[in-house]
Amino acid sequence: MPRLSEVTAALDALWPPALAEGWDAVGTVAGDPDAEVTRVLFAVDPVQEIVDEAADLGADLVVTHHPLYLRGTTTVAADTFKGKVVHTLIKNDIALHVAHTNADKADPGVSDALAGALDVRVVRPLVPDPTDPSGRRGLGRVCELEHPLTLRELAGRAADRLPATAQGIRVAGDPDATIRTIAVSGGSGDSLFDDVRASGVDAFLTADLRHHPVSEAREHTSLALLDAAHWATEWPWCELAAAQLDEISDRHGWGLRVHVSRTVTDPWTAHAASSAAPLSTLGAPN
Repeated sequence: MPRLSEVTAALDALWPPALAEGWDAVGTVAGDPDAEVTRVLFAVDPVQEIVDEAADLGADLVVTHHPLYLRGTTTVAADTFKGKVVHTLIKNDIALHVAHTNADKADPGVSDALAGALDVRVVRPLVPDPTDPSGRRGLGRVCELEHPLTLRELAGRAADRLPATAQGIRVAGDPDATIRTIAVSGGSGDSLFDDVRASGVDAFLTADLRHHPVSEAREHTSLALLDAAHWATEWPWCELAAAQLDEISDRHGWGLRVHVSRTVTDPWTAHAASSAAPLSTLGAPN
């Protein structure tokens, strides 16, 4: 069985910590580097539901996309949400490792997994990493559809192929517009509007789109926008990451048992459609 330090070294090779944004908090949060690892659980969020699932599973390591502590803290008391997570991890000898913006920029990374879930072909990064001579790393991806779809059809595909959430898919644009190219970015993406417009794509799928940036984007161009739940756009990465670790385990003869959590940790739990909901035909839940 490999030690935790060996597994995390392999994970850091997939998603180098140096790629992370300066404000980010990635890497190992809890765990003994010399402890053996036999079972690994991948998830988006390091919340109590996930660490309880890991304990029930008998996992030795949880790998999440979102950090547990993004800013400094003065307590890990068990009567706080994050402190209870830490206590549960330590009591059950479970390590926690985070790959956040370093996994966003990696090749392949979070947006490659999102493109794969939508069955669109990646052409290039939306925001290339200037330190990558191959031109493959960076934030977001510019993609091509195999066959043109209407915006309505594309939204329906996204609703069908991304994990189900209360939000579903929100759409801004002409439902009958023809879409041939699309930019995708897992997680919050409205800071990338300038790059999306510069890429010349027909549509942009991301999460956490806000009123004013969307309104301004729609005034500038005919760009179609698809807004999915944050968790749903990043969950496909868990399957990609698990497959990558499986391959590493096979290559080294580690015999790891690798799992992906199906627990929905999107914070939104219900959706009530307006009485006259023109977007209901686009695949948003009712």
